[in-house]
Parts: sequence; C-alpha cells; structure tokens
Amino acid sequence: MNFFNWLLTPFRWVMSFLMDMFHSFFTLIGMDRDSGWTWTLAIVLVTVTVRAALIPVFARQIRAQRAMQVVQPELRKLQQKYKGKRDQLSQQAMLAEQRALFKKHNTSMFASCMPLLIQMPFFFALFQVLNGSTHAANANENIAALSAEKVRSFHDATIFGARLSDTFVGTLGSGSPKASVIIVAIILIIAMVALMFITQRQLMTKNMTPESQQGQFARQQRMMMYFLPVVFGIGGINFPLGLLVYWTATNMWVLAQQMWVIKHNPTPGSLAEKELNIRRAARGLPPIGQKDAPAKEENTKTNQTHVRGQRIQPQRKNRRKRK
Repeated sequence: MNFFNWLLTPFRWVMSFLMDMFHSFFTLIGMDRDSGWTWTLAIVLVTVTVRAALIPVFARQIRAQRAMQVVQPELRKLQQKYKGKRDQLSQQAMLAEQRALFKKHNTSMFASCMPLLIQMPFFFALFQVLNGSTHAANANENIAALSAEKVRSFHDATIFGARLSDTFVGTLGSGSPKASVIIVAIILIIAMVALMFITQRQLMTKNMTPESQQGQFARQQRMMMYFLPVVFGIGGINFPLGLLVYWTATNMWVLAQQMWVIKHNPTPGSLAEKELNIRRAARGLPPIGQKDAPAKEENTKTNQTHVRGQRIQPQRKNRRKRK
C-alpha cells in the first residue's frame, strides 16, 4: 500500500460505511437491495451528509471571499506602488506587504478553493471504493466497510440499463460497447460540468462588487469558472457512473446553497444586494444595514415632541443677564 492509499484509508471507511448504512436503510423500507436506484439514492444521501458536514467550511469560504473583495482596492494600490520594480528587494517587500494585508483581513488568495481541497479526500476515497468494485466482486472481497455481498450487489446494480460500476472509457475499451453506459455517462458529465460552470458564473455576476471584478482575484475566479469544468469533464470519462452521480449531486447542493446565500445574505455593494434592497423596498422594509434607522428617527421625533410640549419655566431678567 503506497502512502496515498494509506492516507485515504480512514476516508474510504467513512464513505463505504455511509453507503452501507443508507443502502441498508432503503432496503429496510422495502426497496430492492440489488436495484441501481437503491444504490443511487444511497450515494445521494452520502453526498448530502458530506456537504452538510462541510457547511462550516462553506461559511468560512463566504467570509474569505468577501474579505478578498474588500482587500482588492488596497491590493491594486500595492501593485501600482511596486509597478516596474523587478529587483529582488522590491519583490520581497511587495510579498511581505501582501501577506500583511491578507493577514489583516483574515483571508488569502486561495481561500475560495478551500472547500474543494477539503472535499477531495472524500472524492478520491469514494472513487477507490466504486472503482475497485469490479476487482473485489470477482475476488469475493470486501471494500472497507462494504461486505463482499454488498460489493457484488453494487457492482451488478443498474440504472437505465447501465451498471453504476461501469465507466465511459471502460465500455469503449471493451469488445462490445454498451450504448446505455455511454448515454448515461454523457448526460451525467454534462450535468456535472454545467452545474459547476453556472455556480461560478452566478458568483461572479451577482455576488461580487464592481471593484472586485477587476485585478488578480477576478482573473483567478474567471480561470476557475472555465478551468474546473474542463478538468472534470475530461476526467469524468474515467469515473464510474456511481461517482458521477455523487459529483452531480454535490454540484446541485453547492448551487442551491449559493443561491440561498446570494438571495438572503449578499455581498455588500454587489448586484445581489441591490436586488435584495429592491425586494425589501417593495415590502416596505429599509435597505440592508439600515434596519435601525426608522427606530432612531422615531425616537428623535418623540424627543422633539416632548421638548415642544414641555412647559418652559419663566426666568427673571437679572438671572438671564447673569447667564
């Protein structure tokens, strides 16, 4: 066992245990234990569980992204300060000031990638579990928490005539390619990359301030918007269909989660905040950040009314003169 496989061992046990637990649950309520839809629903619930556990990481990502948007004007000023200075001392000084700036705002250039990086061990672990089902089924072996019987059940389970353990490349490399596997794989790959692209585009067009849509941070976000779907689209032809189900369900969760955040808690100064303020104005509510304004205004009017209604005590002329 190499170091990478050893590192993924606890993640394989977690993912296989969740699959086994949810599969047993659906079997208990009357679903066919060998049906592909039973295993598909189990994979979807594994996705929900993993994503729910990562909600604190997502919240941290949102805070980091907003901090990066705030820091962009200062970062551009810093880049202008050292523009044209290529000597080593100037480059070191610029990097030191950048680090201090990121530390001040508690963010970094790679903060938006953190949830993806944290999820990758779970993704690779599930890949090993699902991709190893063929060998394990033939050898009558278990895979981590999945018994040999459960492994055979998953290996032979089908949806729309395609086995969840099959891959697009694998069926093309076989003597007789299965049209059902090719069609299901293409549909899932397109759905997976489309959801990923829409999520990133929605973030850039609605939840970023005009100032943050310029500079290095914006270039990084645009690169991710095009680069990641291409990488996963190419890699998807090697994924088992069960893993494509997992990744498509993950992207659906991320998109829905981001839509909720953008609608109810948008970035200050973004298009989403303007749309939220329009909706609030239609309901007679104050703009975001001005919730206390009506109360303060009412208190001021009450105080002024009280002063106007109060009886002013008469003063003698000599007392007025002393004052």
